[in-house]
Amino acid sequence: MRASVICFLAWVFSVYDFTLFGTLLPKIADDFGWSSATAANVATGVTAGTFVVSLCVGPILDRFGRRPALMITSAGAALTSAATALTGGVLSMVAVRAFSGFGYSEEVVNTVYLNEIYGKHPRRGLLFSFVQSGWPVGALVGAGVTALTLPTFGWRGSFVIAAVPALVVALLMRTLPESPVFLGLKKARKLRAGGRAEEAAAVERAAGIEPAGGAAEKAGLREVFAPALRRHTLCLSAAWLLNWMGIQIFSVLGTTVLVEAKGVSFDSALIVLVLANLAGFFGYVFHGWLGDRIGRRTTIIIGWSCGGVAMTAMLLGPTSNTFVIGLYALGLFFLTGPYSAMLFYMSESFPEQVRGIGSNVAHTMGPVGAIAGSALLAALLSAGVSMTVAALLAGAVGIFGSGLVMFGARDVGRRAPSAA
Repeated sequence: MRASVICFLAWVFSVYDFTLFGTLLPKIADDFGWSSATAANVATGVTAGTFVVSLCVGPILDRFGRRPALMITSAGAALTSAATALTGGVLSMVAVRAFSGFGYSEEVVNTVYLNEIYGKHPRRGLLFSFVQSGWPVGALVGAGVTALTLPTFGWRGSFVIAAVPALVVALLMRTLPESPVFLGLKKARKLRAGGRAEEAAAVERAAGIEPAGGAAEKAGLREVFAPALRRHTLCLSAAWLLNWMGIQIFSVLGTTVLVEAKGVSFDSALIVLVLANLAGFFGYVFHGWLGDRIGRRTTIIIGWSCGGVAMTAMLLGPTSNTFVIGLYALGLFFLTGPYSAMLFYMSESFPEQVRGIGSNVAHTMGPVGAIAGSALLAALLSAGVSMTVAALLAGAVGIFGSGLVMFGARDVGRRAPSAA
């Protein structure tokens, strides 16, 4: 429970920092005198930098440990917030905000760590879903605190304030134990290095560590693309990329889609911001609960398929506010909710030796999908396609596709993770 609470808070304040930049970008652009095009280029540069920095987290997890990775990602979010307040222009903003990739990857570290701490707990998926619900909570906390502090402290002060709780949580993580699975891996690697392979194998069996062939001795990017894991890694990466195209269209750009595609008033569209976070919270809990019962891969496929249907019906159906906002909230429930199952599934589906790197490789495809979704939407609109059709092709098709490619991922059923 202590690990769950601390990891929940870490995710809340990592999301706080991660979403704060988008929230305050208009204010930042006004302060620096950026045009809309410049602000958009800065956002794209930050997303690209986030992708690069995120790639560092997997090796940290598998080589140095789960607890150090927790501390580094939370401290990274805190320091990124603080440093953002000191930026002086385009280059420094892109360089500093690239390190928000640590905060973005904190959820992967949470997943790997808690999977191994929960062990064979029968409701481990449901427990993790509450931790993962830190995303909507963090977004709401960030929006609320910013609304209160921005008039007095400005955008720079808002980032300084965001840094404080994240740093406190990073310090609290020092009180957590290291994952028993990683301790087993560490001991086995030391034994193998000393030529005691049989003893190392015995230690791995005792810790419930899955035999992983070459990955048993190495923990690198090459191992997750070796023949045994290649298809699984590629399918998970494609699922994240395609689904984040849907996230970008229907969550990040949701108000724009509703206003331009369905004629919803801007005031009504603002209600969606609250609905999105409420739908996300309940969606996380529901899919976490369902994953414990029918398997997480099956839950993901069902959830994202339903999300694609709901968003398609919303785009092509009647224009009444009740119908549109109701279908939109339902679509978000099935679009964002399965991530509680997805993240936990990734940590179950990769061998313990490359659990961090494998999960992180797939996870980093999220920002790439966001860029692809925005680019495809812009290209379709520039070609004269209506917002309805553009959102359908750039967003809803991506959601359907993310569910379909999950059929190619490893089917681990309801395999219990390594015992804690």
